[in-house]
Amino acid sequence: MCGCCDRFWDEVKDWLICVAVVIGLIIVAGVVLIIVIFGGPLRHIKISVEDASLTRFALVTAPTSTALAYNLTLALTVRNPNWAIGIKHDKPLEAAYSFDGQPFERVQVADKGEAGPRKTVVYHLASSSEGRGVALGNAGEAEFRKENATGLFEVEVAVTGKFKYTLRKTKCKIEATCPLKLQLAAPGARSVVFQKVECELAKSDDKYC
Repeated sequence: MCGCCDRFWDEVKDWLICVAVVIGLIIVAGVVLIIVIFGGPLRHIKISVEDASLTRFALVTAPTSTALAYNLTLALTVRNPNWAIGIKHDKPLEAAYSFDGQPFERVQVADKGEAGPRKTVVYHLASSSEGRGVALGNAGEAEFRKENATGLFEVEVAVTGKFKYTLRKTKCKIEATCPLKLQLAAPGARSVVFQKVECELAKSDDKYC
């Protein structure tokens, strides 16, 4: 009889030990998760240009001014690589286009938005103008003629904005540059092959960004 009791209490002890180990692991995992969310390092967002098309890019000159006529579309993606925390921007996300270092267009990518953990948001942008003023100067006009001879234009996209990680108060700046090489589509052509471009994000001085 006593032997049966001893075995019973041994089994109870083993069961209690297992329960204690499981509870301990859950507590440790919870502490680690809290540290990561509220104070640990996070992976930076990723911005890329998945696709882009240039169907018109022409220099319009006048005695006192220079302008660009263009039709430009692109698909811009913002990806949150973090597995446990989302991102949210409550101010406009903007993109500025420039040629030879001179801006010629600025568009609003999104007013407000968010990306959950490990989610990607795609923004489709389209811009066109019959003659947008741009201060290229003699060097810029020479560079345009050089690139126009091949039909391959180098256009830079600069993405700016602010966002915050959910459950954190710190707002982080978005400053990304995306150097594009765009082949001007021939008349009648449906599409031109475009290689995806990963944008370069400026490093932040804030350790929480």
